[in-house]
Amino acid sequence: MSPNAPPHLFNRRLYAQRRARAARRFSDHDFLHLRAMEDIVDRLQTVTRSFPHALFYGAGALTSMLTPECGVGEIVYGDLAAGRLPLGENRVVFDEEISPFANQSFDLVISLLTLHHANDLIGALAQMRAQLKPDGLMIAVLFGENTLQSLRSALYNAETNIMGGVSPRITPFANIRDLGACLQRAGFALPVADIDSVAVSYKSLMRLFSDLRGMGETSVLHNRGKPMTRALLAETISELDKAGGKISFDLVYLTGWAPHDSQQKPLKRGTATSSMEAAVKLQNKS
Repeated sequence: MSPNAPPHLFNRRLYAQRRARAARRFSDHDFLHLRAMEDIVDRLQTVTRSFPHALFYGAGALTSMLTPECGVGEIVYGDLAAGRLPLGENRVVFDEEISPFANQSFDLVISLLTLHHANDLIGALAQMRAQLKPDGLMIAVLFGENTLQSLRSALYNAETNIMGGVSPRITPFANIRDLGACLQRAGFALPVADIDSVAVSYKSLMRLFSDLRGMGETSVLHNRGKPMTRALLAETISELDKAGGKISFDLVYLTGWAPHDSQQKPLKRGTATSSMEAAVKLQNKS
């Protein structure tokens, strides 16, 4: 591995297996994916243009939520696991970190809750930008920093109490500022990162684990630590009860455009027609 290569935190083969295993009952646990897809539909409906050729990665059958107002034409369906793809044509199993598509293949690229397990997020985003035609749109949704924070804290406290130390058990999710910087480094124009924080009440830890398995979102860290014992599970439940059973999920939306001459560009340094000092004085008078 090159010394400049990103660390391989995640086992992508295991992630594919987890997604495949969850495919059969995914619709029983897809409430976050539904929420994210609803938001994507809303965003596409507000864009006054059409997308004749689109790639939807990780969305599977949820593309049925698209409306005519979204302006989406032919769709190519992609995923890391074949079982998560709808039946029919235009199905491609591939890893987002190793794109099989030629440059400028699509007018729209959507990634639905998969990129948080990318070992090279910037590289994956850069490939998405390359796949876009000039002035094409990319929207990616991934889990952000505070996702499963109360569970992480409960596990940390429980394992410290019982074993005197902690093991890596939950994916380290990135914060929104760093994710926005990844968009810029990947070469997108007009990059925007925003967040939807979701709090879910769970009556039992096992129901939470069931949802995570049903989504295919249990840990795929290369180093996942020691197996959970009954004593650790009981202590984790106790610690989580202290937090009221609330579990947080941060849905971070990354939006960017493939560069094009028609896009709005920031003013060059020194070309502003009024000073910041004048603006402050005007504000103080009002």
